Amino acid sequence: MEQNRESFGSRIGFILVSAGCAIGIGNVWKFPYVAGQNGGAIFVLFYLLFLVIMGIPVLTMELALGRGSGKTVVEAYKMLEKNGSKWHLHGWVCIAGCYLLMMYYTTVAGWMLAYFWKFLTGNFADISNDSVAGVFTDMLGNPTEMIIFMAIIVIAGFLVLSFGVKNGLERVNKVMMIGLLTLIVVLAVHSFVLPNAGEGIKFYLMPNVDNVKNVGLANVITAAMNQSFFTLSLGIASMEIFGSYMSKEYTLTGEAVRICSLDTLVALLSGLIIFPACFSFGIEPDAGPALIFITLPSVFINIPGGRIWGTLFFLFMTFASFSTVIAVFENLVGASMDNLKWSRRKSVVINCIFMLVASLPCLLGYNVLSDVHLIGARDILDSEDFVVSNLMLPIGALIFLLFCVTKYGWGADKYLEETNTGKGMKMSPKLIFYFKYFLPVLILVILISGLI
Repeated sequence: MEQNRESFGSRIGFILVSAGCAIGIGNVWKFPYVAGQNGGAIFVLFYLLFLVIMGIPVLTMELALGRGSGKTVVEAYKMLEKNGSKWHLHGWVCIAGCYLLMMYYTTVAGWMLAYFWKFLTGNFADISNDSVAGVFTDMLGNPTEMIIFMAIIVIAGFLVLSFGVKNGLERVNKVMMIGLLTLIVVLAVHSFVLPNAGEGIKFYLMPNVDNVKNVGLANVITAAMNQSFFTLSLGIASMEIFGSYMSKEYTLTGEAVRICSLDTLVALLSGLIIFPACFSFGIEPDAGPALIFITLPSVFINIPGGRIWGTLFFLFMTFASFSTVIAVFENLVGASMDNLKWSRRKSVVINCIFMLVASLPCLLGYNVLSDVHLIGARDILDSEDFVVSNLMLPIGALIFLLFCVTKYGWGADKYLEETNTGKGMKMSPKLIFYFKYFLPVLILVILISGLI
């Protein structure tokens, strides 16, 4: 490993940056709704089960690839694969996946920042319930507004990374994650004291057998599997790079458990913000952008101090999305440095310019390019998301898995040795049989259900 490889300054820095990458908008706009619809506590138990039997193992594999090589994904594969094999081609697909993910994620992160600004400056102060949806529609129809906020996210993200891993990525992410965790606790506590909050909490976290019967147990299990898998963004090496900046002091299993725990804490607490608030005001909780940009603002304009609570909520959402943005941007910068031998400064500047341009189609897909449908009836954002979420993530996770546990790749012994280096929780060699013969089937189920 070359001497000038950057690394994290502290263990907590690594865990917060990795968790920041995993904690994104899906934790807030998808998890609570899916849990509520699929039987509350019953769904949450299945979710936790799949996190342990799928999420944590695949996360250790991505981290092992990074730490075992000290490189970003293409160079990591080249270093660890057997002579003449072509696993490293998957590395290029991973980098493409990170670019594609950021081509739409920067737009959504821009929306969060725009709404933080709208609440902060009092845009929602004298708006009626009926007008809330119009604010979102007006924003989507205004390319100039969206370009400004997207550009702020992109430029700020690369500016942070220009200071390096320890002084940029780690330092800023630590502050943001501590802010995010503080905000989410404050917001959840506030939701508890709203009238009728108990009904919302009951709907969210009490086991609801009738709901499970209506949805069907198989569908509940599949939903829990999907959510536990997608929450960690595994499969496009967004986590692999942080392995390459890690020390060998702690085992990867223990660190993976800590990352998953933080990610799950944010997902669970998000529901404790959303459901009590919606039930207090008789507003139907839904999923996706409508929840964040229409349902919750409708709640905030009805509660005392709503401008403050709305501002804090969208600050939390900005932190959640921006922590993912800078983590994935670091992948783009690191990959350019490793593969093209560019300096950090050159990588930052060129990737920043590229991302500003590449983010435009998604953003214009709601106005100038609204007639463009790429995959079926999907608009540009949904098409980009479909390719990343339904194809690249599950197929990529399967490739990482096969590389780590089969004799054709790196091999189970070397994977286990890397995973178990350091202090902390060890991965049992007995699990390799499960990793080889059962875990691939679970990932295939996710792939097939996503395509259906």
